[in-house]
Amino acid sequence: MSIKKLGWVLLSIMLVSLLAACGQTQVVEKVETVEVEKVVTVEVEKEVEKIVTVEVEAEAEVPAETEAETAAPAPQTDRSDIRIVVVSHGQASDPFWSVVKNGVDAAATDMGVTVEYQAPQTFDMVAMSQLIDAAVATNPNGLVVSIPDADALGDSIRAAVDAGIPVISMNSGSDVAKELGILNHVGQTEYEAGFGGGQRMAAAGITEAVCVNQEIGNVALDLRCQGFADALAEEGISSEVIAVDLADPIDAQQRVLAALTSNPNVDGILTLGPTGATPTLAALTEEGLLDTIKLATFDLSPEVLEAIRDGQMLFAIDQQQYLQGYLPIVMLTLYNTNLNTVANDVIMTGPGFVTQDNAAQVIDLSAAGTR
Repeated sequence: MSIKKLGWVLLSIMLVSLLAACGQTQVVEKVETVEVEKVVTVEVEKEVEKIVTVEVEAEAEVPAETEAETAAPAPQTDRSDIRIVVVSHGQASDPFWSVVKNGVDAAATDMGVTVEYQAPQTFDMVAMSQLIDAAVATNPNGLVVSIPDADALGDSIRAAVDAGIPVISMNSGSDVAKELGILNHVGQTEYEAGFGGGQRMAAAGITEAVCVNQEIGNVALDLRCQGFADALAEEGISSEVIAVDLADPIDAQQRVLAALTSNPNVDGILTLGPTGATPTLAALTEEGLLDTIKLATFDLSPEVLEAIRDGQMLFAIDQQQYLQGYLPIVMLTLYNTNLNTVANDVIMTGPGFVTQDNAAQVIDLSAAGTR
């Protein structure tokens, strides 16, 4: 209500009071009071209507302005400009590493990022370090590396970290990743996995064993054999390591047979991957020793899984290599788009154990290239 109108209302009220005091209350009450009440009511209603109208208009305007001012940034949907390079020591043609690459490729598709997978043609640390150096020179948005030999690859990895490139290691290198400045390691701790394998072999009743290593000098594989030997030693069981060439399965088969010939007391064999397990299985089959020698391995392949299902192998230690390829791509994508990090230094993907009880289920998954 305006000041002018309010003044008239007050003046009318004062007039009513004055007339009442002069004895003319009855007439004034019948005429003027009613008019004053009408004036007051009408004026108040008008003012309230104006105020309500203004408030409603303001409420209608504020949300639009507030929404424009406080809206969160739109999520980045096109991530194709994010480029991640993967450098592993294992080739995609290897049964184990083909599953790793399947994980890498699936994550690249799911995240919508560009990923390049590289590996030396053979187990060659000089060539691998050169691949890492070449990747760093292109300044990718992320780098994934396996670390089978920190002494040989450490300088190249540190150069990537110093260049501001986020690095995640996978498969091998859990024991050195943090000191190299790597964000996280995705894989299993190799010594503990080997130790668990030794405990299972001892529980199966073996009395003497060999560990078949297809990459002597690969620290991760050496740690597997060491854990295996230590677990057996705790039970008073001796073991030795024999070296085979992963690129020559015929030679590997002959070396296993030579080891068994030189020590006929061996009744337990642990191989460190399908490239060692397949020729070892062939050697035992050829000599008719599957019933007398217990065989187990690290990692999976169709041949390994079928042998476990059929009772020809005791177990396989599964580190779920599909996850080792998949998770680093997801983590580096989120690091680039949302600065997400994971608190755990090592994201454990193993060890797990595939036995005759669950081999058939894993075979179906392996056929899809994910186990």
